[in-house]
Amino acid sequence: MAQRDFYEILGVSRTASDDDIKKAYRKLAKELHPDRNGADPTLEAKFKEVNGAYDILRDKDKRAAYDRFGHAAFEGGMGGGRPGAGPGGADFASAFSDVFDDLFGEFAGRGRGGGQRRTRGADLRYDLEITLDDAYHGKSTEIAVDVAVACDACAGSGAAPGTGVSTCSTCNGHGKVRAQQGFFAVERACPACHGAGRTIDTPCRSCRGEGRVDKRQTLTVEIPPGVDEGTRIRLSGRGEAGANGAPAGDLYIFLHVAAHPIFQREGTTLFARVPISFTTAALGDEIEVPGLDGKPHAIRIPAGIQSGKQLRQRGAGMPVLNGRGQGDMVVQIEVETPTKLSAKQKELLAAFRATETGDECPDSKGFFERMKKTFAG
Repeated sequence: MAQRDFYEILGVSRTASDDDIKKAYRKLAKELHPDRNGADPTLEAKFKEVNGAYDILRDKDKRAAYDRFGHAAFEGGMGGGRPGAGPGGADFASAFSDVFDDLFGEFAGRGRGGGQRRTRGADLRYDLEITLDDAYHGKSTEIAVDVAVACDACAGSGAAPGTGVSTCSTCNGHGKVRAQQGFFAVERACPACHGAGRTIDTPCRSCRGEGRVDKRQTLTVEIPPGVDEGTRIRLSGRGEAGANGAPAGDLYIFLHVAAHPIFQREGTTLFARVPISFTTAALGDEIEVPGLDGKPHAIRIPAGIQSGKQLRQRGAGMPVLNGRGQGDMVVQIEVETPTKLSAKQKELLAAFRATETGDECPDSKGFFERMKKTFAG
């Protein structure tokens, strides 16, 4: 199978400078790194392809050979490749080595240039139960949450007012120390500053040097019309405060809609079971069903309607979230047989039964006729 052009893989031109090639590789490597994408075979294959292309183009001699001979320059031993390596002898460690610190710093919480990057605070979750009426109309409500916020006394620095923060002398502000063990260099968080890259001369008394304190906050949540079970509302910057004065995370409100005594919901459609008398079912009529909009909706019952029949009222359902329009209300008819009859009513029903020919209830008549034929033999 034909191999893709290395320049095309990195998204650069054939005249691109070494810096441009390196920048393009860094961007792609960060986007495709397995730590960000999990076990995705397609992205993992692209990640290896990008590493293989960069291993060739970052080396002046290999790049010159590739520009002259193409992929053939690294076939048949010309490139000095190792068994199991990628194009031109590339492997993961070789292509990844010169940008390892950049990527490792991002995934481990450190930025370029050494030191501990100010890590954004954690996101928080709050579960809020609302009624179906709230979901229909929307509402503004207040919630109380206990959350770590930036210390006012030290402005989140962790240092007592009037004092400062010093660069850690053990790691020189890098937040990490490296020890040589044979052929391998082992890197770990600095034991003196715990990876912060700095030390506090005099800790703040209010937060004991943490830069954060626990506080109960009352927040206003705006719930838009049309929300459903599991809808998530984000309050930006209302999560846990970051360490060392870093930005706060976000607070996510997960909505849970309580059961309604009349309506059941499916998307924007409202369903209701409505019992009617057998005389209404036989003769037909018009009934009123109150909607969540507070208005009565007239539903016409056709004569001879059967239990289970669904009647749809357009535009009487739930509003569309963040959009225009409204769903429908579906009324499912349940014909109720009377259980308490007066003597007069029984007399009238007996007289009616005496006049029945079987054609009044064709389904019932047909069923018993089929039974007779089935069991006749």
